[in-house]
Amino acid sequence: MKFVDQTRVFIRAGAGGNGCVSFRRELYIEFGGPNGGDGGRGGDVIVETITGLNTLVDFRYQRHFKARKGEHGMGSNCTGKTGADIILRVPVGTEIYDEDEDFLIADMDKPGMRIKLLEGGEGGLGNTHFKSSTNRAPRRTTPGGEALEQYIILKLKLMADAGLVGLPNAGKSTFLSVTSAAKPKIADYPFTTIHPQLGVVGYGGAEFVLADIPGLIEGASEGIGLGDRFLGHIERCGVLLHLIDATEDNVIEAYDTIMTELEAYGHGLLDKKMIIGLNKSDAVDSVDLAEKKAALEAHCGKVIFTLSGATKHGIDKVLGSIWDIVRHDIEVRNALIAALPADNYQEAAKDEDGSGWSPL
Repeated sequence: MKFVDQTRVFIRAGAGGNGCVSFRRELYIEFGGPNGGDGGRGGDVIVETITGLNTLVDFRYQRHFKARKGEHGMGSNCTGKTGADIILRVPVGTEIYDEDEDFLIADMDKPGMRIKLLEGGEGGLGNTHFKSSTNRAPRRTTPGGEALEQYIILKLKLMADAGLVGLPNAGKSTFLSVTSAAKPKIADYPFTTIHPQLGVVGYGGAEFVLADIPGLIEGASEGIGLGDRFLGHIERCGVLLHLIDATEDNVIEAYDTIMTELEAYGHGLLDKKMIIGLNKSDAVDSVDLAEKKAALEAHCGKVIFTLSGATKHGIDKVLGSIWDIVRHDIEVRNALIAALPADNYQEAAKDEDGSGWSPL
């Protein structure tokens, strides 16, 4: 499945049906009168999150989504049929922006969220509504409500508990492949990963989701290399694993390059909890590895893990440190969810009539 994390689509709600002008005329019926029915209501445009999907590829080739119009009213006080809603099903983590990307309409960050983006037009009134003691044969009706329409931007930010960052060829894809069932492309040249990858990591009888993004280079926040587009996929991570290639001549410079790009990107990435690992330890002399580890610890003031994705040396210690942070974040998140009121719109995602909350 092709990975698509951003797209622009056109949506339009259904127009309401027009009211009807009709009069009762039946043989042997003493009293007639107006009996024009109302028009049907137009369909709504609804967005719903579903699990098991991590790409917006469904919106790559179909870009127009239109709800059905309401049918016009008819005689015998028959109301027109309500137009069918159209439902856009998106992955969890999708953000919805206006066309100019100035306003965040909704952040679909929970499974089963359901919101109404555009409301269908009201049905028009038939001439029955306008009869009175002084106007017994009204020919007045109202038209159905107009169809609302707009362009929206869908942006996907993958939902992961932990994220991998580092320079190209730091061994991020190898780490993901040996700790999960993911099968990312692995090669001995830079930028083998050109799309974010997700993997479910099993540790101590529990599981957490790990995200791998393409490697960053100096100037990525300004669009150099693959740019900063994929950094949005680790914004939701509770902890970052910064992998540094131990075979680099200057590991401190490699560390500073990534930290500078995270700071330039912003969005709180630099404030996230971070675990730092010297990867490919099997390819470096033990004395040289110890010197680089000591220099890096003195530079960043954190404990540095040594590991090797190829030999799986040190993997368990790193996963244990990640899981300690992830487990705490999950407990805090569950406590917050439990404290939310039952009718919270992001949890219930429905209003009293079940039609769904609308941000507009």
